[in-house]
Amino acid sequence: MKISARNQLPGTVEAVVLGTVTAKVSVRVGDNLIESVITRQSVEDMNIKVGDQVTAVIKSTEIMLMVG
Repeated sequence: MKISARNQLPGTVEAVVLGTVTAKVSVRVGDNLIESVITRQSVEDMNIKVGDQVTAVIKSTEIMLMVG
């Protein structure tokens, strides 16, 4: 699959919390934890579960940096 987003971070699903309409998926990328809120239907369609290898794709017009 090809995608135009440049920020693609492979990681491992650590948690999936299902709500009525949405779901929070926590992905471990190295020392960092990225949390994504997606539809529950997407989680079910992709059969996302703890331990799965996924890629967090970040597409944004703004990425902030912090130093110090």
